[in-house]
Amino acid sequence: MPGVIVTDPPKAAPRDVAALAAFGVATVHEARGRTGLLGHHLRPNQQDTRIAGTAVTVLSWPGDNLMIHAAVEQCGEGDILVVTTTSPSTDGMFGELFATALQRRGVRGVVTDAGVRDTAELRAMGFPAWSAAVSAQGTVKATGGSVNVPVVLGGATVRPGDVIVADDDGVVVVPRESARETADRSRAREEKEAATRAAFLEGQLGLDRYGLRATLTDLGVEYRTYEEHTGAGS
Repeated sequence: MPGVIVTDPPKAAPRDVAALAAFGVATVHEARGRTGLLGHHLRPNQQDTRIAGTAVTVLSWPGDNLMIHAAVEQCGEGDILVVTTTSPSTDGMFGELFATALQRRGVRGVVTDAGVRDTAELRAMGFPAWSAAVSAQGTVKATGGSVNVPVVLGGATVRPGDVIVADDDGVVVVPRESARETADRSRAREEKEAATRAAFLEGQLGLDRYGLRATLTDLGVEYRTYEEHTGAGS
């Protein structure tokens, strides 16, 4: 399998990445028009952790982590490694030694739709990981692949330099050109949610705040007492 290693791809501006880091995955996903999720199958190895950074992408052969080794050289401060394979794989392609090398270079975490291992060590060293599997199954280093090319995870395309936001809810990608706009929309959404939260704390119902009573009526949903519904007492 021939491949390519692309050096110095364009990246989202650090200030825009920092702005997006203030928001959760659910908020960013909604701000993006409910697009960009990398799939519900990606689960965090840790809890209560949120990161944002620029993607360094890896396309590897299943069960072969050669291209992750190649990608380490391309990683720098503020990056997040994003790894996928040419066909589905659950092998433990990433572990503590990779994390050590990447942490030294300022990388903020890893996202892969394959597997990770050394999970306790990753948590202990504070290196966040999101993966589709956890597996002790090892890999070889024998097949070419690519680094810093567009890849697809969970139906979403990730290009090198796009922004990755990850937390307990999953992982979302924001195109680098849309980072600032998405941050602005995320902020507006949080402000709107804050107002709604205050209203709920005062006792207002979502049915009234969102005008959903009319929706129920339009859908033919009826209110009936228990006696009317069951015929009890007749």
